[in-house]
Amino acid sequence: MTVSSVGELFILGFFGKIIPAWVREFAARYGLGGIILFDYSCQTRQYDNNIESPDQLGRLCEAIACLPSNPLVFIDQEGGLVRRLKESSGFRPLPSQREFNLLGSAQKREILKASFNELRALGIRYNFAPVIDVDYNPDNPSIGKIKRSYSADIREVEANALLAGEVARDARIGLCLKHFPGIGGALVDSHQEFMDISDALHPEQEELFYALAPQMFGEAVLVSHAIVRQWDRDMPITLSGAGIGRLRQRLPDTLLISDDMQMQGLQKALGTSEASLQSLKAGMDMLCIGNNLINQEAEMADIADGVERRLQDGTLAQQAIADSIRRVRQRKALLG
Repeated sequence: MTVSSVGELFILGFFGKIIPAWVREFAARYGLGGIILFDYSCQTRQYDNNIESPDQLGRLCEAIACLPSNPLVFIDQEGGLVRRLKESSGFRPLPSQREFNLLGSAQKREILKASFNELRALGIRYNFAPVIDVDYNPDNPSIGKIKRSYSADIREVEANALLAGEVARDARIGLCLKHFPGIGGALVDSHQEFMDISDALHPEQEELFYALAPQMFGEAVLVSHAIVRQWDRDMPITLSGAGIGRLRQRLPDTLLISDDMQMQGLQKALGTSEASLQSLKAGMDMLCIGNNLINQEAEMADIADGVERRLQDGTLAQQAIADSIRRVRQRKALLG
């Protein structure tokens, strides 16, 4: 493995509407798997981050695609409260997934087609959606309360996801199912602390990821920081060889992407750098580090250097990392 390729393992975020020098230097030195874009900045607490208008965003995505190793552009465009492209900035309307579920099939298809075609025209290649967490707990602060789940009926969740997958394939937009293994029954917000879903994990919910992932264009799954003690008593799934191994056994070719490595649970336990290394060792393909929850832009090169050192000393398995890079590059070829 060479220094010039470990960057394929990263999806990085940055502040601002133009590519900063540190991102250009990172991509030139290590390569870069992807960039994640935000409208809201958790640092300034304003909507002054990467997105201003369709014209500005199109130019930014074009510039990102021209970086060394042609990074993919990722975005969270679920609908409702979780959509980075808002009507107020000139983008297409997109209801929450719960509201979407109540629409007729023709209207659903029309909305998805408009949204996915918009993403493709802008230069965005992956949508971190759909959310296939079943609404087991309507008081869940990060899912049920903010209408991110399609339904409490798993059959309705599946039907909506399959429709999204069909329309996304026509538009050539990659979809990333989230949040494995299903956090709809959680009691806490994963942005603030680890979620223990050991008593809230439903076998049919886990199976839904295995059934749907191969049918999604781009075939990707976002892995949550949830703890399932039946799988690993000590580690959240993103850092667990047993948890990720369970997923990989069922989905050998799926691109596995971590939830944001700067969420507070991981920060309290390990910090971004050590958590990132442990996640790769456990079998994760791509690390999402948004630099939005926390500004660690100056540390990204050091984390990549740490990956390279762990490859050289054998802490990270070279074949496993090579397989992850291959999966990333396959998606770049598919979605380019």
